[in-house]
Amino acid sequence: MHYFLFLSSLISVILFTLMGCQKTSVTPQIESSPIVIPSPTPTVSPASPEERKKAAELRQLGLKYRQQGQFSEALKTLEESVNLDPQNLSGLVLLGWTYHLAKQPEPAIKNLQNALIVDQNHVPALNALGIVYLVNNNLEQAVKIHNQAITLKPDNEIAHYNLSLAYHLLKQYDIAQTHAQKATSLEPYNPHPWVALAIIYEQQGETKLAQEVYNKAISLDGRYRQTNFLDHLTEAGFSTEQIQQVKNILPRL
Repeated sequence: MHYFLFLSSLISVILFTLMGCQKTSVTPQIESSPIVIPSPTPTVSPASPEERKKAAELRQLGLKYRQQGQFSEALKTLEESVNLDPQNLSGLVLLGWTYHLAKQPEPAIKNLQNALIVDQNHVPALNALGIVYLVNNNLEQAVKIHNQAITLKPDNEIAHYNLSLAYHLLKQYDIAQTHAQKATSLEPYNPHPWVALAIIYEQQGETKLAQEVYNKAISLDGRYRQTNFLDHLTEAGFSTEQIQQVKNILPRL
C-alpha cells in the first residue's frame, strides 16, 4: 500500500518536473528568437515652402554666375540651393551640369546620379549624365545611359546625337549612322548632327556622302568652313580624334 502511494507520489513529482522543464525550455527559445522588424530606410525630409523659395532664388543666382563664367561662385550658390531642397530635380541637374562645365566630372556624376535616385526616369538627368560619360571617354556607360533615355523618350535628339558620337568612337559605324540620321531628322537646323554624320560616312569610305552632309552643316553655319572654328566642337561632345577627322574633310570640299 505504501509502495503504491509512494509510486503515485513519485509519478506526480516526475510529471510536475517534466511540465516545468517544458515551460522552462520554451521560454528561452522565445526570448532568443524575437521577431525582428527592419528599420525604415531613412528619407530626406521634404523642404519647407520657405526653403523651396530660397532654393529657387539661389538657382537663378547660380545660373547667372555661371553665365558670367564665375564657376566658383556658381557652384557655391548651387550647392547651397541643393542643400535647402535636395529633392529638387532641376537643382540637382543644374548643379551636376555646372560641375561638368567646370571640368569636374566626379561631382558632376554624383549629383546627376542623385537626381536619378529621386527619379530614375528623369530624361534631362539621363541626357546630362550620358554626356558627362561620353566626354570623359566612359563609352560603355554613355551608351547605356543614352539608350535608357531613348527608351523613355524615343524622339530624344540629344541622346541620338550623343550615341552617334559614342558608337563612332566604338567603331560601330552602322549603329552610329542610324543614330546620327535620326538626330538630323529631329533637329535639322543644328549643324552638330550633320557634322557627326559626315565623319561617320567618311569612316565608312563614303567620301561623296560625307562632303554632301558636311555642306549642309556649312549652309547652317558658314563658320564650319574655318578650320580653327572646329576646335569648339569639344563643347559639343566631339573627341580630339573626331575633330581632326572633321578637319580632314574640309580640303576636299
